[in-house]
Amino acid sequence: MAGLHKDDPLPTEIKLHQLSRIMEIAFDDGKRFELSYEFLRVYSPSAEVRGHGPGQEVLQLGKRDVEIQRVEPVGNYAIRPVFSDGHESGLYSWDYLYDLGERRDELWQTYLLRLETEGGSRDPADLPPPAPKAGGCGHHH
Repeated sequence: MAGLHKDDPLPTEIKLHQLSRIMEIAFDDGKRFELSYEFLRVYSPSAEVRGHGPGQEVLQLGKRDVEIQRVEPVGNYAIRPVFSDGHESGLYSWDYLYDLGERRDELWQTYLLRLETEGGSRDPADLPPPAPKAGGCGHHH
């Protein structure tokens, strides 16, 4: 679990920039990352996004305009952003956030390539209407 190793960098500041939709995170090792809300949303560590195992990741579409309404602290090791699309089950541990920051450009290119390959769009207007919601996360019957 993140932030539990004594040498893991810990955040010293987390700022939400609502106009630019950027979360700015400063760590105690001097590194500072700017992660877009969209990037954080499409790389949410939740089961809804990551699936229940490798290869089950669910490509997130139409998240270009997503906002973070608030961030809730989870113990001393993580935060839980509440997104404007209702997503709030992702626990972003300190080491996960740090890893996202370190690998942001590479991960973003991977995401854009996957969208292109699968014919997806970042624009919410391009999405088909949502299917009727069933209970749960939709993986169990």
